[in-house]
Amino acid sequence: GNILIDGQNINAVTQNSLRDNIGIVPQDTVLFNYTIDHNIRYAKLDASDEEIQQAAKLANIHDFIISLPEGYQTVVGERGLKLSGGEKQRIAIARVILKNPRILVFDEATSSLDSHSEQLILESLKEVAEKHTTLVIAHRLSTIIDADNIVVLDKGKIVEQGTHQKLLEKKGLYAHLWKLQQEEEREKQQEEQLEKEQLEKDV
Repeated sequence: GNILIDGQNINAVTQNSLRDNIGIVPQDTVLFNYTIDHNIRYAKLDASDEEIQQAAKLANIHDFIISLPEGYQTVVGERGLKLSGGEKQRIAIARVILKNPRILVFDEATSSLDSHSEQLILESLKEVAEKHTTLVIAHRLSTIIDADNIVVLDKGKIVEQGTHQKLLEKKGLYAHLWKLQQEEEREKQQEEQLEKEQLEKDV
């Protein structure tokens, strides 16, 4: 088979050209043991400070950065260990925004995050995806409900395809997984509420 981008076979373009047009945010974001500024600027070395900050704003991370004593000059530690998972992911999103490729790929970008961090990142993705072709690979279905087209894979084969609403109406594999995940989320929220109430009683 062939992979076509805007009708052009990728075998007919150089690897550098292909890489220039694709930006990826993986599940396990790699950050360098340098400043936040350096980690974002890595995508476009000649970027201005204004461009860096604009990318951070779109990724919902600017306010957090300027709240730090060193701001954009904060060193993140080896592999970003001084930051939470959500903070690292939003810096990775800012990096991709700065690169401004035609195609964005988010590979399980929110799978290891709590619901609050996930929500912040989803807001970022919505803003960024409006002006780019965006592929989102996800097991957590809440991250893809706004997609124009959802492709459901089972054992390596496409079994369903459509919008979130259309797939729910089909009552197939996607609808089954959605129901399971919604039930899990409700149980999790109930547990968190009980823990919160218990802590308040203890105080």
